[in-house]
Amino acid sequence: MGKRIRSALLVHGGGGGGWEWNVWKGVFEAARLRVAAPDLQAAPQGLAGTAFEDYAAQVRAALQALPRPRALVGASLGGLLAMACADGADALVLVNPLPPSPWHAQLPRREWPDVVPWQRDARLTGTQRALPDADEATALFAFRHWRDESGRAMREAYEGIAVERPACPVLCIASMVDDDVPPPLTAALASEWDASLLRATAVSHVGPLLGRNAAQCAAQALAWLSAR
Repeated sequence: MGKRIRSALLVHGGGGGGWEWNVWKGVFEAARLRVAAPDLQAAPQGLAGTAFEDYAAQVRAALQALPRPRALVGASLGGLLAMACADGADALVLVNPLPPSPWHAQLPRREWPDVVPWQRDARLTGTQRALPDADEATALFAFRHWRDESGRAMREAYEGIAVERPACPVLCIASMVDDDVPPPLTAALASEWDASLLRATAVSHVGPLLGRNAAQCAAQALAWLSAR
């Protein structure tokens, strides 16, 4: 890339929000990066009618507002959105990303209602099970901030989104344990794209963002960005 990364856009996963990146945002801002971590918004027709492309348009607009060189960082659904918008980025960091076509076929099969009731049906005990590597305060915060999600966008992601191989450098981060996106799947994507691969110590899907070692993971991603 030649020049030091100046800014970063952090894109959250399904059912989450920009708050998922609070630790990473602090680490990046301490290194004097300009950071944006917006909440993805439902389309005017409502959450049930919100398509993957509606979210992608928001990511592209937010990315264009940041100075270059800029990094695009995405987790889970946000990782797939980052891949779809990679042409506007100078570096890409993908955290347990939902994979594009054809790798999507290896995801565990799931059914998605029109509105996925992650907020409505949230339970603290369920959040704690989903975040075994997070402390109690983080699990409580997450439990209070989950949001319902567009089933349409999730269905489209699981049915396969075709993306071009990014032209910019790519770092893939995979948890040691992930019931949503199997770590070997992320490793296979990284290998096919000649991307860097970081195996995080996290033992959950969002552990690299919300687990006890989230700051360490963010620092490793920052070191990779600084070395490009």
